[in-house]
Amino acid sequence: MKLWAGRFSKEADERVNDFNSSIRFDSRMFREDIQGSLAHAAMLAGQGILSQEDEAAIAQGLEGILQDLESGKLAFDPDAEDIHMFIEAQLTSRIGQAGKRLHTARSRNDQVALDLRLYLRRELGEVEALLKGLISELCGQAAKYADTVMPGYTHLQRAQPITFGHHLMAYAWMFRRDLLRLRDAAGRMDSMPLGAGALAGTTYPIDRWQTAKALGFSEPCPNSLDGVSDRDYCIELASAFSILMMHLSRLAEEVVAWCSWEFKFIELDDAFATGSSIMPQKKNPDVAELVRGKAGRVYGDLMALLTMMKGLPLAYNKDMQEDKEAIFDGVDTVKLCLSTFTPMLATMTVLKDNMRAAAAKGFINATDCADYLVKKGMPFRDAYKLTGGLVAQCVREGRTLETLPLAEYQKASPLFQEDLYTAISLDTCVQGRTSYGGPAPASVLRQVGQMRAFLQELGD
Repeated sequence: MKLWAGRFSKEADERVNDFNSSIRFDSRMFREDIQGSLAHAAMLAGQGILSQEDEAAIAQGLEGILQDLESGKLAFDPDAEDIHMFIEAQLTSRIGQAGKRLHTARSRNDQVALDLRLYLRRELGEVEALLKGLISELCGQAAKYADTVMPGYTHLQRAQPITFGHHLMAYAWMFRRDLLRLRDAAGRMDSMPLGAGALAGTTYPIDRWQTAKALGFSEPCPNSLDGVSDRDYCIELASAFSILMMHLSRLAEEVVAWCSWEFKFIELDDAFATGSSIMPQKKNPDVAELVRGKAGRVYGDLMALLTMMKGLPLAYNKDMQEDKEAIFDGVDTVKLCLSTFTPMLATMTVLKDNMRAAAAKGFINATDCADYLVKKGMPFRDAYKLTGGLVAQCVREGRTLETLPLAEYQKASPLFQEDLYTAISLDTCVQGRTSYGGPAPASVLRQVGQMRAFLQELGD
């Protein structure tokens, strides 16, 4: 018999029971459901709505259920409609009439809204810890390779010389924004829906502020309709997860390219690569490729939530049961990707000589050649055109700017002198880019220091 069956003259069709049930996925919130029920019972007793004896029996019963679920002694009933009814039925079977009084002054609508916020708050702490770990690893690698010259790219064409450390710190700054987005979303999740009831609160003299404080919220939701029907926090988290996965996917794409023989800038550790069933020479960057693919999965979770909510009138509608599978999948996917990606980066081998050799080709010091002329007094546009002509000459003759004789330079302009070759050397090009945020080794190390200070300020 369902707990809501009083209005009905017959049992629901078994197909409806299966269709309606959410126990297979919302059972993961059992700790939060018990936590919320303990706080609710304590508040009811404090307000004189529940006797102290009943509250003590409820607390003892709930603690026993929690212990049994965590130890595996108690299994979830697949026939239960949801985690809330499962725990309430278990409680009533253990302590009798007192268990039936627990649901006074609340509804499953505000109960599930509370459980989901509590669960996501806990999961967010784990995601943050993993994200901090990734940022910290990027900082460590960036400091190690702060002076490792590599080509920077635009349009996937070699553009200007940078360092590998500078490249990695670009991603560290992206992930810093992701961390702040998650923190912002958590702040907007910091209101407590319990006590909103089904939609219109309750006539019982409850103290929602007491419950909010007991559960670690700064305030109760100020509107009962909004309290039970709000799923903005799921959508906002899914959006933040999607942006985070986009950043991970971009870095994953670079890892895939860098591992290829066409680049060969890095080599992944054997523990984070796979082989081919037919080609014995292959070493595939499957971790990076899967991260790239799973970004689309998280985008799908976001779209599912947006589409599910877009046409719902106030207040609660059964459609909203679909929120959990989507946001749970988003949480699980992000955690899985972060926990795998960070050690992959930590164990990679950086092939510095290959990066340097690539930087030596492609005329990526052409801008520095033009800047040399500008510093001698030539207008930039004239210097740009002249340097472009020299690059074209080098291409025709199979030379580079470093190997073009000074006499050829001086045919183009008498401003060129012997010091040109120092000015256009890769090391000079990189070390001279000391503008704030630039790729000079000192700048990279400054960025690393800034990022580590940021992580320290956040604390645990």
